Amino acid sequence: MQGNPDAVIVGSGPNGLAAAVTLAAAGLKVQVIEGAPTIGGGCRTEELTLPGFWHDVCSAAHPLALASPFFRRFDLAARGVRFARAPVEFAQPLDGGRAAIVTRSVEETAARLGADRRAYRRLFGPPARHMDEICAALLAPLRRPPAHPLVLAAYGRRGILPASAVVRRWRTPEARAVMAGAAAHAMMPLSAVPTAGVGIMLVALAHAVGWPVVAGGSARITDAMADAVVAAGGSIETGRWVRSLAELPPARAILLDTSPRALVSLAGDRLPSRYRAALRRFRYGAGVCKVDFALSGPVPWTNEDCWRAGTLHLGGTFEEVAAAEAEVAAGQHPERPYVLVVQPGVADPSRAPAGRHALWTYCHVPAGSDTDMTAAIEGQIERFAPGFRDLILARAVRTAAGEEAHNPNYVGGDIAVGMQTVRQTVLRPAARWNPYRTPIRGVYLCSSATPPLPGVHGRCGELAALSALRDIFGVRDVPDISPAGLRPENPANPKNPADRRNPATPLSRLPAAGESH
Repeated sequence: MQGNPDAVIVGSGPNGLAAAVTLAAAGLKVQVIEGAPTIGGGCRTEELTLPGFWHDVCSAAHPLALASPFFRRFDLAARGVRFARAPVEFAQPLDGGRAAIVTRSVEETAARLGADRRAYRRLFGPPARHMDEICAALLAPLRRPPAHPLVLAAYGRRGILPASAVVRRWRTPEARAVMAGAAAHAMMPLSAVPTAGVGIMLVALAHAVGWPVVAGGSARITDAMADAVVAAGGSIETGRWVRSLAELPPARAILLDTSPRALVSLAGDRLPSRYRAALRRFRYGAGVCKVDFALSGPVPWTNEDCWRAGTLHLGGTFEEVAAAEAEVAAGQHPERPYVLVVQPGVADPSRAPAGRHALWTYCHVPAGSDTDMTAAIEGQIERFAPGFRDLILARAVRTAAGEEAHNPNYVGGDIAVGMQTVRQTVLRPAARWNPYRTPIRGVYLCSSATPPLPGVHGRCGELAALSALRDIFGVRDVPDISPAGLRPENPANPKNPADRRNPATPLSRLPAAGESH
């Protein structure tokens, strides 16, 4: 890139790249700086165990990427990203060879649940039918009135509850297990609000769009985003850790795909004390211990339907999962943890050599834990798939402390970058009208620590970038990020809105905290 950039993005996770895509589509000169050797943040794919076994580093199944308004406009399919689907969206095995099985069909799933068939249809049928409207509201700026308030109110009436309250009248272990496995993604006790909302959204997404993996690995998503940024004239630099905002090249806008803790470290006393204190009060959630396996064959699940599932939740009954999550919240390491499993080879055989499989797993642990949970994870898999250990060719383990060392955004191993309490959903990361702006003019936070919610959907980065475009560059139209629109020569987008305004100003000359913004 010749000359100073108009905007610098620190961090190349999905949100940082979404911000870069949005700004580049508006005609700005964009520079992305990434500390790791490769781009992608938690959306990367690497040979973690043995050559030829490709493991997703963090995110693996992608319902929100399919539902996201950002990615729909970006058009991943047109950019060569293909989603691969398993016959069963997710499953939760139970002792005795039984299992809770969720497919794309609400009716087919409910038909397996006996006495809870009608209750299941009543709870998950409406949000599955209205998932476009629900996602449009949940992935929109919080200060914007929802376009479909009645649909959102119907979802929110149950979603604001703890998962334990929603299943109180359910009778079958299978139906209760569906909610347990999905709600435990919240990484909070199932007696906490709004775990029901997380569970309902994820189950409804399974019915509405599915829980696919990406053919070839999750990195195909961020690679496509990076390619679009570079094609539009932007640049991406890897292997450069930024320790201070003063290290960045002169630019009128700085967007940080970082945790609130990193923002405090980068900005130092340029932030007013009240805002710094609010960021330091920001609560991070439980960590994860992740174990990837190279296997000589498919996992020998006792229940045959589990062989066809892309994702599995291990932990047994609702009560067992709830007990494990409560132990983690109390700072303990469960002997029988809730384990999330993705077997991508069911849908995407390219992830491992012929006949072999790459298996992705993690369990929740107390924040900052350096405990290796491999034995406990293997024990839960062996419980529902006897003979599993005989298939293991190699393992790659990363404790919660190791997760943070590998990706500083994951404070304490928290891959959601902040607890998903009601307060931290609405006021994330601090109580501000625009959560993306910081008190330093031209500096924005665009990570998963900002609204709307964690996940690979790109909206945190896009909404932060739209704020910067309005505030700094006077661009109020939403840029065209489609393959047709994201081109330097595209006449529909400004050639370079920064050229019509003041030249880039070094950060050291921007107004100090507390000055006009």
